[in-house]
Amino acid sequence: MASPDLDYPEAILRNQQMLWVLSLLAVTAWVANPVAAVSQTPAAPVHKATAAVTGVDIPIPDIQYTKFVLTNGLTVLVHEDHKAPIVAVNTWYHVGSKNEKPGKTGFAHLFEHLMFSGSDDFNHTYINAMEKVGATNLNGTNNKDRTNYFENMPTSMLDYVLFAESDRMGHLLGVLDQKKLDLQRGVVQNEKRQGENQPYGVTDELIVENTYPVGHPYSWTVIGSMKDLDAASMSDVQEWFKTYYGPNNVTVVIAGDITPEGAREKAQKYYGDIPAGPPIAKQEVWIAKRTGTHRGWVEDRVPQGRLYRIWNVPEFGSAEEPLLDLAAEVLGQGKTSRLYKRLVYRDQTATSATASNDTNEIGGQFDFTLTSNPGEELSKVEKAAEEELRNFLKNGPSPAELQLAKTQILGRYARIVERIGGFGGKSDLLARCQTFGGNPDCYKDYLKGVKAATPATVKKAANDWLSDGDYVLEVHPYPTTFKTEGKLDRSKEPPVGDPMSLKLPPLQKSALSNGLKIVLAERHTAPVVNFTLMVDSGYSADPARATGTASFEQRMLEEGTPTRDSLKIGEELAALSANFTATGNLDYSLVSLNTLKSTLDPSLDIYADLILHPAFPQKEFERLQKERLAAIQREKVTPQSMALRVVPTLLYGEGHPYAVPFTGTGTEASVGKMTREDLANFHDTWFKPNNATLLVVGDTTLADIKPKLEKLFASWKAGDVSKRTLPQVQQPEKDVVYLIDRPGSGQSVIFGAQLAPPQKDPDAIALQIVNGIFGGKFSSRINMNLREDKHWSYGVRAVLPAARGQRPYISISAVQTDKTKESMVELVKEYKNIVGGKPISEEELKDEQSNTTLGLPGSFETVQQLSGAYGNILEYGLPEDYYDTFTQKVLALTPENANQVSKKYILPDHLLWVVVGDMGKVESGIRELNLGEVHKIDADGKPLQ
Repeated sequence: MASPDLDYPEAILRNQQMLWVLSLLAVTAWVANPVAAVSQTPAAPVHKATAAVTGVDIPIPDIQYTKFVLTNGLTVLVHEDHKAPIVAVNTWYHVGSKNEKPGKTGFAHLFEHLMFSGSDDFNHTYINAMEKVGATNLNGTNNKDRTNYFENMPTSMLDYVLFAESDRMGHLLGVLDQKKLDLQRGVVQNEKRQGENQPYGVTDELIVENTYPVGHPYSWTVIGSMKDLDAASMSDVQEWFKTYYGPNNVTVVIAGDITPEGAREKAQKYYGDIPAGPPIAKQEVWIAKRTGTHRGWVEDRVPQGRLYRIWNVPEFGSAEEPLLDLAAEVLGQGKTSRLYKRLVYRDQTATSATASNDTNEIGGQFDFTLTSNPGEELSKVEKAAEEELRNFLKNGPSPAELQLAKTQILGRYARIVERIGGFGGKSDLLARCQTFGGNPDCYKDYLKGVKAATPATVKKAANDWLSDGDYVLEVHPYPTTFKTEGKLDRSKEPPVGDPMSLKLPPLQKSALSNGLKIVLAERHTAPVVNFTLMVDSGYSADPARATGTASFEQRMLEEGTPTRDSLKIGEELAALSANFTATGNLDYSLVSLNTLKSTLDPSLDIYADLILHPAFPQKEFERLQKERLAAIQREKVTPQSMALRVVPTLLYGEGHPYAVPFTGTGTEASVGKMTREDLANFHDTWFKPNNATLLVVGDTTLADIKPKLEKLFASWKAGDVSKRTLPQVQQPEKDVVYLIDRPGSGQSVIFGAQLAPPQKDPDAIALQIVNGIFGGKFSSRINMNLREDKHWSYGVRAVLPAARGQRPYISISAVQTDKTKESMVELVKEYKNIVGGKPISEEELKDEQSNTTLGLPGSFETVQQLSGAYGNILEYGLPEDYYDTFTQKVLALTPENANQVSKKYILPDHLLWVVVGDMGKVESGIRELNLGEVHKIDADGKPLQ
């Protein structure tokens, strides 16, 4: 509180030389001390003194005022000062950047600008209108905690000004349009650029982000981020105004040539009809005291290094505030301060060295700002400042130093009574005390604290708050010696490189005595080994009326064995840094272990135990059964999952092994009737060594690993396993549409489904490339159409998952509800285009070939990735050199090949369409398309009447 509010100007100051000087002082203070953000209180002016002053007793000012509150909650303070026929109106709204939310930063500051744009009944550019009536000291400012607007005017113009101020308080929104918002947004963004373009401007965000925890109301700058400013909308503006700019959140100070009676009459006249705003949540004190030292380092285009050192300290109005203000005066305010005398005057290692205590409503910051001489090492400056601080913390200020500091602060307040307006006048002082403390006289308590301070109390406050918990930011000059060599011709891009063929480690094969096939791929670049047991079962092995069994059985594997319970398994794996997963797909159940070579033996012991001896404990089964039923219920209200559950049966037909929910979870009916014995029976039926392959990839050899596996799996006996068949399914004769109602959906999810040949088909690679062009990547046709061109969707794709039998081929499009019909029109067009309406071009093919082949090597970086690739080879019967020859096969495709494959396998007139959305809004539009028969079904795929 030692400094009167001297905020960086937000409106242009004109017509008075003194105000122009003050604005320059404000800018200078901001540049010299960017710890105070734009629109925050800068460091106090430098105070000159040549000798300690003792025995000076400066009285505490007594600013007389009358206080009253209107029925709408507006607080009015009136101060009489008839020395000249002028009146100051100072309006403080109790809202600042701390009232913002992450993602909405800078909004208080932006809105402060918008308040100068005119209002319903005073539709003028505010500053121009005020200048015409002789207003001076005219401005608006905003900081972390408040936004204020002030002006001095001739007494005869008070009614005009009160009308204008009250109109923008109560009647702003009617004339606030997008044009004004965009204009002021641009002004603020240029103000931000201007601040950041100043020397040391780069430090502003670094300091707030590193001194306050994430989520703290002071952890972002007052001016906010460019991204957040860009995102500010008219609805944000209206909501902010309605929430924070009501009279019950405002203090108006009328000071000068006015009587309390006259001010009350005018306040009631102009403000009395403005309705109160809503209740507002208040921030509690949050000092965020830190421990230890945190350092940062940054370069800027400045000639001198600078060091900031910041501590989080108590808030405005705290008992420590006057004591820390006095400490700042002694340490770093003016030529009499210790830092100046040591660093600037004696050592001559710095050109400036200041300390300040900046208090805000819920917390404050104490800082050193040390600017080194050009070429001087910051470390030397920092060491000297540290010595001065340690000496101060050990011994405190001398009586003479303390008296001089008191004189400086008391003298500053004595001068406040000369001025009535903003920028540190009496109205500012009264408004600040009322807004933050509820007591216009709070400055008296502060100054009493200044007078009562002793060397011992100042020393204690300094030790309590400055002995620990600092953030140090070094700003170093950006080197000017960097040079360029030669000049690169950038008129044309360099040619792209050629795709790289792969040469993956060969597969080594063996078998255990029980028939378990072992396949090994060695890779010794990291001490990691990955194991994947591939059991020929998967979702398609679910019993006919017990869908979800395979998935549930896999989930239960890690829930207990006869010697290990669920928690012990987790603890043992964590202690070994081993990762266990049990998953599945349509054709296989997969049990994986990823472990370090150094913990291989104990990890394998757990792995074998989980495979061979799952206990399927009843207690864990009941817990997971409830979880699974809840998961199914969630799937049945989640748009994409709703479609994934019903498409398989619609596509393959009842009774087909693949006609199970693609989520793998089953149905409420099947899971609800399931028992732990069902899971145990499934495991006993399919988990046979002669029905599985163990894929090992990583830092081991067949000679090392096979004996370990032989020992671990010796008790696992071979047995009979039923043969499974996958019936061939015919494509639909024509398009069919299925609708699932999801009332209130903001989007519709559109599935276009058909069947494609198995993963092993000779045309599978060519179809993969075609799908990449159609819908398999960001730049695909359907995504560029519905997302990038139409902006109807966040993302559209087409997927072609692997399977041993006929594969599902599905386009998935989540589109805004009001564009459902139009999106289906575009999708139908794209399906028809890909098969001939707009053939695949040479350029499209080349781009997809490059995308697929150039990105291939990045898919084999880890042993898990390599294991996944070899798993595909083994699961789907692909050639062992599938990936080694993949690039050559892709590059051999021609546009003619690609278009032939498109026509052969993509079936625009034989699609199964499933739409999940608000049928009350989209059904009629879909039916108008006449794509085919339309059926309404529920989330279980059952027909609805």
